[in-house]
Amino acid sequence: MPVRGAEQPESVRADRIPSTPRAKYDMPDTELLTAEDLLARFRALDDFLLSHQHLWRPKPFTQLQLDWEAQHPELSQWLRARSLAQADAAHNQPHLLAAPAPFPELAHAATTLCQLPALPERAAGALKPRLSVDIPGRKWQQIQAFGRCLQFNKQPQHWLDWCAGKGHLGRYLAHDQGELTCLERDASLVASGQRLSDKLGLPATHIELDVMHPLAAAHVTAGQTPVALHACGDLHSRLMQLASAAGCAQLAIAPCCYNRTRDEQYQPLSPAARASALQLSRDDLGLLQCETVTAGLRVRKQRDLSMARRLGFDLLQREIRGSEEYLNTPPLPSSWLQRPFSEYCLELARLKNLPLSGAHAWSAIEAAGNQRLTVVRNLELLRNLFRRPLEIWLILDRALYLDAQGYHVRLGRFCDPHLTPRNLLLLAERP
Repeated sequence: MPVRGAEQPESVRADRIPSTPRAKYDMPDTELLTAEDLLARFRALDDFLLSHQHLWRPKPFTQLQLDWEAQHPELSQWLRARSLAQADAAHNQPHLLAAPAPFPELAHAATTLCQLPALPERAAGALKPRLSVDIPGRKWQQIQAFGRCLQFNKQPQHWLDWCAGKGHLGRYLAHDQGELTCLERDASLVASGQRLSDKLGLPATHIELDVMHPLAAAHVTAGQTPVALHACGDLHSRLMQLASAAGCAQLAIAPCCYNRTRDEQYQPLSPAARASALQLSRDDLGLLQCETVTAGLRVRKQRDLSMARRLGFDLLQREIRGSEEYLNTPPLPSSWLQRPFSEYCLELARLKNLPLSGAHAWSAIEAAGNQRLTVVRNLELLRNLFRRPLEIWLILDRALYLDAQGYHVRLGRFCDPHLTPRNLLLLAERP
């Protein structure tokens, strides 16, 4: 749907965004990125993120006023005047928003830097009956889209499904040819997956194993083709390291949840990323998880209520403590959202040992939290311009790592973002 601005009654189209001359962030038009292209793109993104980190690092959720607002008062006022509905409409496509400067220029640069081709697809063969049994519809679509993009010079003979769950991806890939090994730490998923594979008559072995355990290295061998669809953070990084060390000729990875890592600070993989001045915290990596494409209406309403209540409590705790610092609070069960706002705040105060009594203007505080949610969601639109650039910086770090390990790397989109916002796929193959 087109995004509507607070002061523009007509829908905003991409061609209404002011164009800027070709600049240092403009990329050459190309379908396939060579190793040199990958490095050039990484360096351009690195420069972009470093130059504008004062815009995307500060979090409106934890700060009442952001430093950049004094530098760009017109943009600040424009964003703060918008409604929550307008913020939600622009959430997944902030680059289309006709906001005051420097928003359009940043949007242009971000959009240009994030251009990646759709990976070519192979024709899908006939599927075994009941192959999609027990698979949610959206997940099944993601699996098929992922599988259609797996084109290697040599036909894989043995698939390794990493963090496999029940092994749905592996069975899809191995249903017509090849062996299958599935690694998964949840015993119940392993058992369910083995039953499904046996029913289909597939030569599959499901193994209960934490892939972060040292023993995982013994289960990655040169003759396998490892695949991982949305393995989180350390899990997919671990796969790349083990696969390259084992001599695997091929692998395919669609990363997800880069912030799910044991390290407080991001540990770069490639020589280019290690040489970068960009230092990322685990909190910085959480920017990628702010995108909501697939959540249903009920989930979104629950999320909004939770955020508004936390923001209301934040205003209250600043007053009680006499501090302008945000106070991290533990999550409460979703059932607490059904309780009165006063009880919600009193419980958080108890958990944080704050001297909070019941004598407060709870309705006014709750209303202030709701209003702050509106402001936060709109101010976040500027941060969101850097969400995809950061994601591509991270996946290029992985692409360049694999390149340094002797792989020919292809990077592109394997599906549309409405199916999953984490729609980038790395294909790597050694000559």
